[in-house]
Amino acid sequence: MAAQTYSLEFEGYWREPKKGSVPAASGIYNVYTCLFNESKKTVTLKKHLYTGESQNVRERLSDHEKQPEWEKHLKTGEVLCFSVAKVSSTYRVRCEAAIINQHKPPVNTEYVNNFPFDETTMNLSGKIKFLQENFTVYRKD
Repeated sequence: MAAQTYSLEFEGYWREPKKGSVPAASGIYNVYTCLFNESKKTVTLKKHLYTGESQNVRERLSDHEKQPEWEKHLKTGEVLCFSVAKVSSTYRVRCEAAIINQHKPPVNTEYVNNFPFDETTMNLSGKIKFLQENFTVYRKD
């Protein structure tokens, strides 16, 4: 493996009741706590909880084993929200690992303290609240 740069554009945000509308595509997803303003039809993100990857993000989020753990972080009035970036299956795990290692979401355990890939530069855009736009992660075995 060699040093690589990846550019991801995150779409979102989908609230828990609408997660059936997230793309049925290979990608990376972020899970947040948020408040929904019914009158303005907007969300205010509160906390980045988790980053994951899947061959089919919609299917993965429909029955995720960590959902009860995500819900433990919800405060009164908050719901879960999701953002998604489409990523080829070839690079998905490396990109997921870089985001986790850089941001250390509280529900993630894998890749928080290790990064088993060569130097990886990430350029994030779109719906990336609480995520650093540009960063580089170095191998940590």
